[in-house]
Amino acid sequence: MSNDTAAPIMLELVDEQGTTIGTAEKLSAHQAPGRLHRAFSVFLFDEDGRLLLQRRALGKYHSPGVWSNTCCGHPYPGEPPFAAATRRVQEELGVAPALLAEAGTVTYNHPDPASGLVEQEYNHLFAGLVRAPLAPDPEEVAETAFVTPEELAVRHARDTFSAWFMTVLDAARPGIRAAVGSRGGW
Repeated sequence: MSNDTAAPIMLELVDEQGTTIGTAEKLSAHQAPGRLHRAFSVFLFDEDGRLLLQRRALGKYHSPGVWSNTCCGHPYPGEPPFAAATRRVQEELGVAPALLAEAGTVTYNHPDPASGLVEQEYNHLFAGLVRAPLAPDPEEVAETAFVTPEELAVRHARDTFSAWFMTVLDAARPGIRAAVGSRGGW
């Protein structure tokens, strides 16, 4: 899909309240000091309440090879965040999320020391279930794992995670509990 004449990927720039104020090319929005833009993060769980993590593909320009939440990305300008989240789960993991629901928003600024890029995002959070076998796109996802909170703690202490992971997980916890109930202990 690499076409040299492809149009640049554009993101929505937003103010602190999440109101769209313009657009910017994806890479330029992430160059230091970063520009506040709309994003989304998805947390999907299996029937036992285990969180689906993904390790980002090694070929990704931003945070390659690190573990992160189920799926994250950016809506296209004018695309509703819910639609973008559903689209990217399908594109990256080959499944449609079940019972996907809004789980709040969070704004943050996380520089990535390895790349020098900055995640300055107004992030829409979503939580739901995954009920079908995964079919990850190897250009997007290097590895997946379903984890309990205890397994996540061990993995988080041992492995490298995205700079934004704990920020989005902590902000999404009330929505996660609404999605999975008492299963999993989130």
